[in-house]
Amino acid sequence: MKPPSPKFSGKPNWRSARPSPPPGGWRPRPQQKASLDLNDGIIRLYGLHAVEAALANPDRKVNRIVATDNAARKLEAAIAARGLTPEPSTPRELDRLLGSDTVHQGIMIEVDELPEPELAQLADAALKSGHPLLVLDQVTDPHNVGAIMRSAAVFGAAGLVMTRRHSAPLNGTLAKSASGALELVPVALVQNLARALAELKEIGLPIIALDGDGETLLEDEPVDGGIALVLGAEGKGLRQSTREGSDRVVRIATGSALDSLNVSNAAAIGLHLCAMRRRQTGKA
Repeated sequence: MKPPSPKFSGKPNWRSARPSPPPGGWRPRPQQKASLDLNDGIIRLYGLHAVEAALANPDRKVNRIVATDNAARKLEAAIAARGLTPEPSTPRELDRLLGSDTVHQGIMIEVDELPEPELAQLADAALKSGHPLLVLDQVTDPHNVGAIMRSAAVFGAAGLVMTRRHSAPLNGTLAKSASGALELVPVALVQNLARALAELKEIGLPIIALDGDGETLLEDEPVDGGIALVLGAEGKGLRQSTREGSDRVVRIATGSALDSLNVSNAAAIGLHLCAMRRRQTGKA
């Protein structure tokens, strides 16, 4: 069951959650059909928060903006800063372009994909900052991944790791659910998660996986420094290869099994615990 699309009542300082790119910048992410909203090969982002964050992100190339008069007025400063001229539209015309069930709030932009960091760069950022690196094992629901990105931006994460296949596409649906966090949390896409976990171990990042049948509790783990926090797919949980590639499989202390928690809720709890421990130990 998909959680409702979250909305912010305020504007937390997300920008601090994004690590600085390495010298020379991150390499462009290879084009993937799965990351596109439609079959025409164009990435479309929509919704006021998602579009405003994309316009404010210097790493995001914006090729086109279509907006109603009302939406254009709300983001007038951000649009002007980009030197863009919105193409006038109506809500009905945007419905036809994006789908009648899309909550576009009167605005849509066509963009290029973001530069993609290397896995080693995110691992290094986790070790240096003490922020966790989130790893998703074939989480396919874009609403869940969007909510996870929001929590990562709010509580602090070094980045997000997902598989190139069998993961949520980095499209407008995810961006709308992330409410701007897609522009702030760097994402590394890997071909094979087991190999990626092995690489993280070699770099020195502890691998802690969350699952309802974990023998120990996450609350008992030393999570005040850089770790890789692994979460499994909706319903299926962790794959066996992911379990074997983790240092420990732990559970959250609840009155029932972890699988009763939505994966985005479990991520938020884990990220909040890590942030609380950093504050307690003076590593925030």
